Amino acid sequence: MTLNMIIKTQLLTWEKEGRSIYYTANKNHPLFPELKSMVSKVMGLDQVMDSILTRLGDLEKAYLIDDYAEGKDTGIIDLVLVGNIDPYHLNDLSRKTERYIKRKIRSLVLTQEEFKAFEPNLANRPILLIWEQRKNM
Repeated sequence: MTLNMIIKTQLLTWEKEGRSIYYTANKNHPLFPELKSMVSKVMGLDQVMDSILTRLGDLEKAYLIDDYAEGKDTGIIDLVLVGNIDPYHLNDLSRKTERYIKRKIRSLVLTQEEFKAFEPNLANRPILLIWEQRKNM
């Protein structure tokens, strides 16, 4: 399948800036959740999030930032975790998961208040919300 064919299916959108063309996954496409899941599996993010969510405490939000948020597999996964996280379990899980996925995990753990203060530092950096705690209604 060529890039033009993928664009025609509207799975990707594109934007031209000067001599560069930037392609982005179309989040409104019905197949986007499946595409996101496949990319996460290839990059090992599904194992990272499964490990984190089941054993770390009260996680409110998880963000992927920088290279991986842009879809670049550089070997270092940068996460911002918001909530009341058990640092011992985070360190243990990170080390085990790193060995399994053969990538380094760097995480920044912040409370909700700390994240609000830190948010301006993320303004010009790629950031992708990858998990959010469901609110009970």
